[in-house]
Amino acid sequence: MGDFTRTLIAAGFGGQGVLMLGQLVAHAAMRDGHNVAWIPSYGPEMRGGTANCCIIVSDEESGSPLVSIADILVAMNKPSVLKFEPKLKSNGLLLYDEDLASYEGTRSDVTVVPVPASDIARELGDARIANIVMLGVLAELSDIATVESCEAVVREVLGKKKAALAELNLRAFARGRELAKEVYVR
Repeated sequence: MGDFTRTLIAAGFGGQGVLMLGQLVAHAAMRDGHNVAWIPSYGPEMRGGTANCCIIVSDEESGSPLVSIADILVAMNKPSVLKFEPKLKSNGLLLYDEDLASYEGTRSDVTVVPVPASDIARELGDARIANIVMLGVLAELSDIATVESCEAVVREVLGKKKAALAELNLRAFARGRELAKEVYVR
């Protein structure tokens, strides 16, 4: 195996699917053969309150699922950017939904990627799939889980109820990947 370890914080308002995003990453990383720790945290109101989760993906067993310093931050709103950006490692990756947040930070030691996730989700017909657009970008730009495992998990986990929803989620995932390739991969 080796000494592979990646940490992720996903954060946003309740109802934006950040906990689901974290679960999908966790399931995908497990498919890839890694040990995974996932812990959710939410404010007292689910929908509209704040929600975040920490994921640790490693070849080793993890002693604690709490992430004090993250390799990756996925922020679906402005308060999440402000709260968690200081916890991002040097050389870390910050993905944020540019429709609901902005980044005025001064850190030159992190890669900052604005993603029009909400716009793309609305374009595809369902604002609730912005998290899956973000997952596509994350899968393409990081090695926390393979693209293949992420796609398989989207199909399995989100396709259980209705085939039409599975197709929509897979389209959102594909759009996120395309965006990452077009705009950010050099």
